Amino acid sequence: MKIAILAASLIALSATDPIKAAHAEEIGKFSLETGMDVNTGKYGGTQSTEILYVPFTGKYQGKSWTLKLTIPYLQITGPNNIINGVGAAGTATTTRSSRSGMGDVLAAATHNAYNGGPAGLIVNLTGKVKLGTAKSTNGFGLGTGKNDYAFQSDLFQVAGDLTTFGSVGYKLHGSPAGYKLNDVFYGSLGVSYKFRQETNGGMMLDLGQKSTATGSSHIQAIFFLSQKLSKNWKAQGYVLKGFTNAVPDVGAGAAFAYLF
Repeated sequence: MKIAILAASLIALSATDPIKAAHAEEIGKFSLETGMDVNTGKYGGTQSTEILYVPFTGKYQGKSWTLKLTIPYLQITGPNNIINGVGAAGTATTTRSSRSGMGDVLAAATHNAYNGGPAGLIVNLTGKVKLGTAKSTNGFGLGTGKNDYAFQSDLFQVAGDLTTFGSVGYKLHGSPAGYKLNDVFYGSLGVSYKFRQETNGGMMLDLGQKSTATGSSHIQAIFFLSQKLSKNWKAQGYVLKGFTNAVPDVGAGAAFAYLF
């Protein structure tokens, strides 16, 4: 489910979140996050598509559970068959439009199944729902108009200032009109390093099976940097590079979070 949604920016933003579950000062706290993601790509066609994504996220960090709800604003400028989170779908077209509005609402619940121990291993289990709230006309527009569901497992290995992490998940697509989406496996591999007490950064490789019969697999790299500005504020930035027709060619974004 992480693949291509917000051009995968949420992965970069959340790459170190499970580590925070071990920080007692954040247990029982609520946070608000927002930012902006901009990306562009041709998705195997001849014309570029630009996507602007502005998420508004509320998150509650419990002792063993994390709950998140994201309500986004979305703008897509490009061929009409380019769908956010999917790429090119249905019949190829050169007809362009600029459409904007509310994107798909995302809800997620993460359970910290194992946290730390002598080996420094952290294991999270997450269930996700993408509600088909984005405007769709005959399956095209800002989204598919259908709900998607996903389950994934995330593993983090902490060794001093270095954290390696990976994930594997399975996504069940809804059935939009006009084209068929495959249910897919997806995953990621990455590393994060704490440069200073309040600064960490890293990179990750994002992978996934192709969502359509004529599409491509998902392969992209993300580089991110996170800075804690104060007790309550945190800023994060990231850039991405896509390597297949199913993901943006390039993208960048920034986000800010406030912890109550």
